[in-house]
Amino acid sequence: MHFEIRRALPEDAPACVHLRGMTRENAVSPGRLRDYGITAASWAEDIRSNTLPGYVCHAGKRLVGYAFGARLSGEVVVLALLPDAEAKGLGRRLLDLVIQELRAAGHVRLFLGCSADPSSRSHGFYRHLGWRSTGAIDHAGDEVLELLRPADAAQHPGEARPP
Repeated sequence: MHFEIRRALPEDAPACVHLRGMTRENAVSPGRLRDYGITAASWAEDIRSNTLPGYVCHAGKRLVGYAFGARLSGEVVVLALLPDAEAKGLGRRLLDLVIQELRAAGHVRLFLGCSADPSSRSHGFYRHLGWRSTGAIDHAGDEVLELLRPADAAQHPGEARPP
């Protein structure tokens, strides 16, 4: 199967909303997203205004994954893959692109919310890539992880920061 990764476009938003409810872990239905104030229209506007830069991955014409980050805060907002796109390196590639985007926006410290359950896939995934716990829990009950630039992490080993 051939995968194409590219920068997200506003017209990708409806498919992103749909895919978010189809993930193996932490699926969020379109209705629940709407309850949070996230719709295809609001997502498209955030992409258009570049407040939520992101990347999408397609297999043929089918969206199989994406990652988005918040330009102003340095938060990796979402990384989502369909189950049949897992374990192919796509999550890491999408995450790396968002990290590069947020670093280019000037962020030294990036953060995200992640399940604190060691049996969840995301728990080990992010830690394997160098993300570390801040000791904080976010509004959704997820553990806040951070990623510092390598030089900054070496200067502040073990130091936890709030989100």
